[in-house]
Amino acid sequence: MELKELKAKSAAELQAHLTELHKEQFSFRMQKATGQLAKTHDIRRVRREIARVNMLLGQKK
Repeated sequence: MELKELKAKSAAELQAHLTELHKEQFSFRMQKATGQLAKTHDIRRVRREIARVNMLLGQKK
């Protein structure tokens, strides 16, 4: 998701999105551990998006 789209969300929506991203990150970690992860770049994408959401949550407080 782009930064513009994330900025338009409320703090509650960002928190829900963050929870979803953490679940996705966990899923990717499990796939990597079992050797089933085909797109390794997705781990990096999710990690960066988590950082973006955390940054925006800090700014909104």
